[in-house]
Amino acid sequence: MQVTRPCVVSLRWRLEDAQGQLIDELAESMEFLVGGDDLFAKVETALEGQEAGFETDIALQPEEAFGDYDSNLVCFEARALFPKDVEPGMQFEGLPEGAATEGMPAEAVYTVTEVYPEHVVLDGNHPLAGIGLRMHLTLLDVRAATEEEVQAGSVGEPIFMVQTGAPPDEPIH
Repeated sequence: MQVTRPCVVSLRWRLEDAQGQLIDELAESMEFLVGGDDLFAKVETALEGQEAGFETDIALQPEEAFGDYDSNLVCFEARALFPKDVEPGMQFEGLPEGAATEGMPAEAVYTVTEVYPEHVVLDGNHPLAGIGLRMHLTLLDVRAATEEEVQAGSVGEPIFMVQTGAPPDEPIH
């Protein structure tokens, strides 16, 4: 079967930054909906018309992947709004209750980048925003999408999104 929209593909990949440093490797195959929300548009375009066994290398500019880095998504919040053990690298869904910063996206996942005695620096950019990526992609299988998958726009949780089941203001590990 050839890749056509909508369909489900089983993929493996190796994701590197523009300098060739490994970022992620999907060694076990996973399924993704082509024609939904699961894959970057450039990846879908590369897969269209292909069959199982297809391999390719794709270069993704920041705007084709996680977007450009937006310094407006960085903010400072009072240290007292966070757990005592807050440390760089922790992530929170949305800003903490009582946050003073206005106009920040409520649905964003914020990463703690620095912790000071009086404040915490939060970054609402995706960790890979502003980075050019290289992806070596292997297409292992293609199947028809179910009606449920088409309606949902996804086979499951998007792998390129930072998603958790943690309630707001709880650290993500």
